[in-house]
Amino acid sequence: MRKTRRHRGIGSLLHRVGAGLCVATTATLLGLSPAAAQTTAPPGYFDQVQDQGGEAQVEADMLTYDSATDTIAAEGRAVLIYQGHHVQADQLRYNRVTGRMTATGNVIIVAPDGNEYEADSIEVSGGIKQAFVRSLTLRTAQGELITAGDADYASELQTTLVDASYSPCGLCVDSKGRKIGWRIYAAKIVQDKKGKVIYLDQPTIEVLGVPVAWVPWLALPDPTVRSAQFRMPRYSRSDKLGHRLETPFFVPIGEDIDLLLSPSLMTRQGFLMGAEWEQRFDYGRFNVKGAGIYQLDPSAFTPGIGDTTWRGGATASGEFVPLEDWTVGFSYTAFTDAAFFRDYEISTAKGAVNEVYATYLADDYYADLRIQKFNALGDVTWADQAKQVMTLPNIKATSYTNLDDWGQVKLSARVMGIQRGLDSTATYGGVPYVLGYQENKVHGTLEASWQNQYVTPVGVVATPYLGLRGDYASYDGASPLSPAPVSLFSATPIAAMDIRYPMIATNGLDSHLFEPIAQLVYRGSSTTLPGIINDNAQSFVFDDTNLFSYDRFTGTD
Repeated sequence: MRKTRRHRGIGSLLHRVGAGLCVATTATLLGLSPAAAQTTAPPGYFDQVQDQGGEAQVEADMLTYDSATDTIAAEGRAVLIYQGHHVQADQLRYNRVTGRMTATGNVIIVAPDGNEYEADSIEVSGGIKQAFVRSLTLRTAQGELITAGDADYASELQTTLVDASYSPCGLCVDSKGRKIGWRIYAAKIVQDKKGKVIYLDQPTIEVLGVPVAWVPWLALPDPTVRSAQFRMPRYSRSDKLGHRLETPFFVPIGEDIDLLLSPSLMTRQGFLMGAEWEQRFDYGRFNVKGAGIYQLDPSAFTPGIGDTTWRGGATASGEFVPLEDWTVGFSYTAFTDAAFFRDYEISTAKGAVNEVYATYLADDYYADLRIQKFNALGDVTWADQAKQVMTLPNIKATSYTNLDDWGQVKLSARVMGIQRGLDSTATYGGVPYVLGYQENKVHGTLEASWQNQYVTPVGVVATPYLGLRGDYASYDGASPLSPAPVSLFSATPIAAMDIRYPMIATNGLDSHLFEPIAQLVYRGSSTTLPGIINDNAQSFVFDDTNLFSYDRFTGTD
């Protein structure tokens, strides 16, 4: 018996067909959490459900088709919702030959009146079965939505979606109820794997809820087949570049090697050639991307930075898993000038990090070792790049030890060596700030903490916390702004008590959690000396994500 993961094939089909028609997708179905079951479902329960038209909502981890038995199955946290009836099971199986549909494995049924039933296996019949056959809803992890009035898996070589639609933005409605994004509709989409052709019957493209293009019939090469082909052209216009047309061309060098050529023609600057090489291994991946141009009008760009004839840039990255629990990798960015990537709309990033790293991650232990050089991107001169930091090294480690009923002990350590060639200063609101000295600095931290959770008979949750942090830092006094070498040692005691009283309300279908929280925290004052600058904790973050955190700074400094 052979099974095909149809949710992946259909998603890939619509994703790449849409690249030809402004569509992108893969389909991985989501599951829903179970409700609490109470009684056994009465015999013939589903015979009472009338087919009143409309669509049923079907969600599962995987949709499969068995060509040998002509059976469609939704597997893994499968959920079927129709006319107020909720059916959840490990598997929903429909046999197209016998017309029999069954729900098996941890079956939970919620009727419209709120009554809940449970069963090991039950036959699904009546209108709810017809709705399942008629309607499919596939939602990807990225929020993309695929719907079809009917899906016909005629054979392993042909898939037909009837009354199909695809939208990369899900329902494509914003918080104010307005239509956003775009979607595509087709009366029928047929994927002929033998002929390697995709047929679309009456495809329509809709933008912001308004149909903008329609053709009666369209045939496209099957994009799920790896072959050399042009990708969707891209057009843009800007004052610096003029009118720009990019025509990407994909070349599959091998089963695990891809080459993407991206030539661009611009009315003001001329011809830009870009290329990307991606290679995948059993234990990792490797990627190189670059672009270059001879500019026809250098005066369009910032003087002293981008006003040269030849400009270009390249990036390289790789990540590998040489041993269990270990990940090693690197990234590197090179450029003729820091503004190249932004000027030619290759990247909008404000910075790039050249680094090599090794990471170890186990159940109760984490360690990360990096050597990094930070680069600013944008209208930045080479002299300003000397203000950026090189970390040699940047090491952090954390371990957790569970003491069963006695709580949990956490140990963490951080060692960071800082090298900077020039002072980094700025003025905000007329006030001068030193963001970092010209320096060679080492900063090490070691922190130990203990916490435990106690639950009282009335449901109050109390969590005491005790911790101690030690810091050592040394600065060599290389900056004219702070010429004296400085060393610093400090110890910071931490004590906290967190008290919560969670309360939950449920009506059988959903639940609401209300949890008052009170927290008292003490942190001993730290010692500050001139020359010791916070390099990785200069911003103070206070929002709902760290409202009850014992440390609201963004780094260890």
